[in-house]
Amino acid sequence: MSILCVMMRNPHGLKRWDTLLAHYLAHRRAFGRGHQSQEWILTRLRKYLGGIGATDLDADSFDQWRKSLRHLNPNTRYVREITVHQFCRYRRRTEPCCFLPDPEVFTRPRPHRLPMILTPTQIGQLLASTSALRWRASWHPAVIRLAIVLLYTTGLRREELARLQLADVDVKAAVLRIREAKFHKSRWVPLSKSACRELLQYLQIRRTLPYGTSPAAPLLYNGRGTLASYTGTGLYHAVARLCRTARVLNGDGHPPRVVDFRHSFAVGALLRGYENGEDVQVLLPKLALYMGHVSIGSTAYYLRCMPAVIARASERFEDAYGALIKAGAA
Repeated sequence: MSILCVMMRNPHGLKRWDTLLAHYLAHRRAFGRGHQSQEWILTRLRKYLGGIGATDLDADSFDQWRKSLRHLNPNTRYVREITVHQFCRYRRRTEPCCFLPDPEVFTRPRPHRLPMILTPTQIGQLLASTSALRWRASWHPAVIRLAIVLLYTTGLRREELARLQLADVDVKAAVLRIREAKFHKSRWVPLSKSACRELLQYLQIRRTLPYGTSPAAPLLYNGRGTLASYTGTGLYHAVARLCRTARVLNGDGHPPRVVDFRHSFAVGALLRGYENGEDVQVLLPKLALYMGHVSIGSTAYYLRCMPAVIARASERFEDAYGALIKAGAA
């Protein structure tokens, strides 16, 4: 038996796990992404292994761990399994005897549901319903109202919105500063006139609260501490609750996800481009820059479900070349 295999079975295996996990995350983050979800998954697995008295991951403990995830959505289970597989592949570079899960036994993922493209009318329903809900404090409706406005008019990622601080808001210039977003990029996001008005109204309320008004204080305060901001999960639950109350649901009766607001923003921007007679090929790079994407290819992911845009594009094509097609057919 090799010395590497002996090391994997010694009582200090989880200490080695911690060391290898730190090296693995540093290696992955060197490419520009945060990998917080991978860290969370692998840390939870480490806690599970410690709870069952295992010193390292093997076939039996991996199967037990997979069984403990049966209550989760198939896509969630698959993500967790593939995350562990990637970590074990990394370990194989220096530990040939390291256990490597077989992807053939992984949970079969299901197709993600198509995004719900929200209309201005539906956004109006949401804004009108913010004051109808019972919140923990009188100022919570203003927090959720601003969250809806910023999600719909700027297309911010959920984590970007949750991390905003008071120092990131420049009302005079009508911009938001997005710090260290995906791939460690920062950017300035211009605000529309209506969004800027909403922000000004919210800040009047926010500054009267006896909770953290320093530049580092969170913009969206959740009421659970001086510097307590909403988390991505907290925003998800708040938005879902509001959507159910306002009856803004998809065809299956589910509320839109927070990411659906980002899809709606991208589709809405493209639709306005067609309606205003703009050159969409020129508009797309601007949209990618605004949304914090490296290339148009990343932005295209948010433009999958857009029948209204397709209809506008068809109308523009017919106006430009319809006569030629009809002449050719004749």
